[in-house]
Amino acid sequence: MNYKFFTCDVFTKDRFGGNPLAVLPEAAGLSSRRMQQIAREFNYSETTFVLPPEQQDNTRKVRIFTPAREVPFAGHPNIGTAFVLASSEEFEDIKGDMTVTFEEEAGLVEVTISQKKNGRLWCELAAPQGLILGAVVMPELAAAALSLETADISMSIHPPRVAGVGLPFLIVELHSQDALERARFNTDVMEELLEQGISPDILLYTQGRDGIDIRARMFAPIDGVPEDPATGSANCALAALLTHCDQADMGEYSWRISQGTEMGRPSILDARTTKRDGLVTATLIGGDCVMVSEGSIMVA
Repeated sequence: MNYKFFTCDVFTKDRFGGNPLAVLPEAAGLSSRRMQQIAREFNYSETTFVLPPEQQDNTRKVRIFTPAREVPFAGHPNIGTAFVLASSEEFEDIKGDMTVTFEEEAGLVEVTISQKKNGRLWCELAAPQGLILGAVVMPELAAAALSLETADISMSIHPPRVAGVGLPFLIVELHSQDALERARFNTDVMEELLEQGISPDILLYTQGRDGIDIRARMFAPIDGVPEDPATGSANCALAALLTHCDQADMGEYSWRISQGTEMGRPSILDARTTKRDGLVTATLIGGDCVMVSEGSIMVA
């Protein structure tokens, strides 16, 4: 059996930048075990497998695998899958905007696909869940996990803590770009985090400059991803957390986020949120994509 695949780079306009993704647009017939093997074969941070929807009103069912496990939701796989399906003419002609709905373990994920005047497609997803706050982590433990000094950890907006909008991350604010660049994940601390029920998937960030609001990095050792160049789900969680921490009861917020620079795969993610009556009511993230390759993978 041969299965067609496409690869694209997500959250970038430049080929070989951003976060690479493999998409199998017609994955019916593949077992979970085989999907995991294929994800390991591509060895990207994620690979998606597209199936017919279980509910007629939805567009597709999408399963997302890292090299190590299946995850219930992720950002760049949704953006890239929508882009690949639209680019390969799986949908009707896009004139203006269209919204597709993907069935995923975390819930329904809506992705809006827009065609720009230059013909490029731009995609934005809405997170499938509201903000879920988890454990607060001592700055000493967060610093140890990142091979930093405690003084590098900032608590000006929030302490290191777990947050998610479909997938949990430990979110850590740093004082400086220098600290961001020096950070390295300390595998010796991973077991301690897991024993405390804390996600060892860590998004670390600091304030940006020169048109960038936030500079971020993300380590995901439990997923077999030492570092991720562009993480939509983690930056959605960050945007929702920042909105939650803002003292205003209502507002519209937006951030331009840079990630992947330290890996040589610069990425730009545009996040935005809505807050009403003190609650985060919507979290969205979007970006550009570029197609890289297509082919078929032999499974049997």
